[in-house]
Amino acid sequence: MDSPHGAAVKAEGFGLKGPRGWVFRGVGIDADPGSLVAIVGPSGSGRTCLLLALTGRMKATEGHAEIARHRLPKKMAAVRRISALAHVPGVNDLDPALTVAEQLREGALLQRRYEGPVRALLRPRGERRLSTTARIEEVLTAAGLDLDTLPKGPRTAVRDLERLEALRLSVAIALLASPRLLALDDVDLKLPAAESAEAWALLRSLAERGTTVLAVCSEAPADATVLRLGATAEEPARPEPPTARPARDTEITWGAGPATKAADAAAPEAADSLRAADSAAAGRATPRPAEAAEAAEATPPAAEAPDENTPGEGASDTAAAAADHNADADADTDTKGADDAFTEARRA
Repeated sequence: MDSPHGAAVKAEGFGLKGPRGWVFRGVGIDADPGSLVAIVGPSGSGRTCLLLALTGRMKATEGHAEIARHRLPKKMAAVRRISALAHVPGVNDLDPALTVAEQLREGALLQRRYEGPVRALLRPRGERRLSTTARIEEVLTAAGLDLDTLPKGPRTAVRDLERLEALRLSVAIALLASPRLLALDDVDLKLPAAESAEAWALLRSLAERGTTVLAVCSEAPADATVLRLGATAEEPARPEPPTARPARDTEITWGAGPATKAADAAAPEAADSLRAADSAAAGRATPRPAEAAEAAEATPPAAEAPDENTPGEGASDTAAAAADHNADADADTDTKGADDAFTEARRA
């Protein structure tokens, strides 16, 4: 049975899965109204997400929970109306630009405007002001925050508060809504042992008054109901590193572009063409031994050695010179063709 102030917290197989895998999974708890529940676990185990899910601020994807007989995740709005967040970094941080008095008045105004009954807005302004002042003093007493002990009293800037003082202020603002379930994150973070004991004494006093308290911490007190979380149930699959490509045999040449590489690739073929042309020119210029023998047999022997001024001998010499010139011309033509091919290959 729920007390007039506290809310029973029950969960079975409660889990939340995100884009990268399970944030938390298989959570089970059965806490009576007015209990002090400590959520303990390493960083990254889903403690804050579980805190938000149990207060209706985050939707679970597996199992179910019941907060004051409101079943989650179906009745998230109803759970939000009976719960409050005191200190959850990144969700409801205090405004460092405001003073303590301004922060309290802003919290009271928001609570009256969005969470209070409609008839409270119809009361006269003076009555509303007196009611707000009385309520602020009440929650400050419950949170153990004395404004007279602050450096500048109510005009002390929020950014100048100590860690424990800021925690008490956030608890006081959360108590303005008279929640049945109070949630805090990182209760003992950056607190020495003495101040951590004071923080737990504050939460214990709230639980004794009937308010159920959910607190995320690194070390739980002995009298708290401990809900321990480990590492995430399933680690997200990590992508395999890309397979390294086999190294290719490359030759680094300074200033070598695509055209130069193509010319270098065609250079051996051009050299082969040049050697073939030289061989062909040499073969045409010098007759083979067999052809020379057949030509000698087919030529009749001369009767007498001709004179130096004989016209026939001059004609023979002229014909031989012409043949040598033609052979040289052919060789030059073949050589030039090979050079042109080599030049075209270099240009390509």
